[in-house]
Amino acid sequence: MGITDKKIIYLKYIRKSTESDDQQVLSIESQNSELTKLAQREKLEFADLPPESKSAKMPGERPVFKEMLKQIRKSDGMGILSWHPDRLSRNALDAAELIHLMDIGKLLEIRTPSSVFINTPNDKFLLSMLCSAAKLENDNKGINVKRGLKTKAENGWYPTVAPIGYLNDRPNDKGKREIKVDPERFDLVRKMFDLMLSGAYTPPQILTIVTDKWGLRMRNGHPICRSSIYRIFTDPFYMGIFEYPQGSGTWYTGKHKPMITANEFDTIQIRLGRKGKPRPQKYFFPFTGMVTCGECGSTIVADKKCHIICSECRFKFSGKTATICPRCHTAVEDMKNPKIRTYVYYGCTHKKNPACSQRGWLRAEDLRQQAVDVLESIEIPEVFHRWAMKRLRRHNRQETEARNGMLSDLKRRMEECNKKISGIIDMRAAGELNAEEFVARKGDLVKEKLRVEELMNDNFHNVDKWLEAAERIFDFARDARKSFETGDTDTMRRIMSALGSNLALKNKSLTVKMEKPLEIMEKISSGVKKIPGALEPDNSPENIEKIERMYAESPVILPGVDSNHQPCD
Repeated sequence: MGITDKKIIYLKYIRKSTESDDQQVLSIESQNSELTKLAQREKLEFADLPPESKSAKMPGERPVFKEMLKQIRKSDGMGILSWHPDRLSRNALDAAELIHLMDIGKLLEIRTPSSVFINTPNDKFLLSMLCSAAKLENDNKGINVKRGLKTKAENGWYPTVAPIGYLNDRPNDKGKREIKVDPERFDLVRKMFDLMLSGAYTPPQILTIVTDKWGLRMRNGHPICRSSIYRIFTDPFYMGIFEYPQGSGTWYTGKHKPMITANEFDTIQIRLGRKGKPRPQKYFFPFTGMVTCGECGSTIVADKKCHIICSECRFKFSGKTATICPRCHTAVEDMKNPKIRTYVYYGCTHKKNPACSQRGWLRAEDLRQQAVDVLESIEIPEVFHRWAMKRLRRHNRQETEARNGMLSDLKRRMEECNKKISGIIDMRAAGELNAEEFVARKGDLVKEKLRVEELMNDNFHNVDKWLEAAERIFDFARDARKSFETGDTDTMRRIMSALGSNLALKNKSLTVKMEKPLEIMEKISSGVKKIPGALEPDNSPENIEKIERMYAESPVILPGVDSNHQPCD
């Protein structure tokens, strides 16, 4: 029987992310066993669903989960048995669907071995936070990969596949992978550059020579194609530098052995009719490579402009294109007191669509202020931060106590498995079991031991994971704006990256598609700012207690809760 008076039929949902078959079967078996014991212990009526081996990262890709939601929508009210909320959702849409089904009375309960979530504002808020924490964990994996690649680039090693003439070294230690010379192809590729530098051959002629006469092949055994030879001749990697990510404008000096000099590279670019000479950027701007055009999707880039105000006639002109005032023809070095102003502007590159209508440039100060406004929309005061974390830690302590009880039970089961294994070893030594019986009984016990070990590891590692995620989100909401306003370029870029992956500029206006946890913080921040005295409270204990009581009664922060922290009718 559930917490509600109505008898609930539960759907038992078991999911494992796609991994190796052995891990898949073991985890599914573990979840099934524990949820069955929970149902029997609590005398719950349940229906089995087929186990699912699908990732929950993207919505709509789990057929069993979709069928479960379909059954719940058609019912008069059902429950779900699951090992943990992260088994149900790791994306914003599925989490929202579960909470919506609770709102309309179709989903009455979600039960896990350590928690029960019912249709109350507090439980729905915590469920949303747990699902958001699971999504954050998934997102962080991608961020960590990108961070690792960026670190590798900063250390001077090209973080992707090396071009022809070089090899990606693959030692056992992943952190020490480097790029080394390909002994089979390096000299041949260098000869290609020599032919191009001679001026006697065109790229198609060189392609014929290296393919038919020299027998040069790519590492996959295929001959070099026409587009590849142009790519080789225009790749600055061969002169010792590389851009990462591609199109970001961020250049690094590589630690690999250069094949040609910078002058040789420039000579080849001129012969190919290319005006550009790739070089590392001198200036680094906080929004470069992070914001895209809201119309065509091209990268938003920064341009540093220098304006000079003539001290003789007060005419303003560009210091990049002229050193003499166009109006009075006074040279800058002859001016008594010229005023020099340097500005940074952001605008669309129009690479994806030359017809893009976004032609104007936005001053860096204006873009920075728009970013501050976005950060201010999620900002929470210190007093609210303390109050919210106090509530979340209280729930975490309750869950920890439940998990500790489960861990004690699992340790007892582990000891029993070890004793039984020792027992059958003694029985085999005494001749009480034949070889076939010994193998069969030991196999069952080892399997049970592995399953218990997996459950213990899951309990140990996940007990504080959602609280750590919540702390990071609340800390970010509290500190992001101030850190952005006072921080250096790297700090500003890190904060903007944490806001979300979809930063766009259209009609000189910045839009940000924030991650689900930050969307929640935006709503909470709006509710907090409506409370009188919340932003600059009197720090007396009486006033702080009064403000915390207003937080608890706010219809935005905890919707549907009365002054006694109970759900409203």
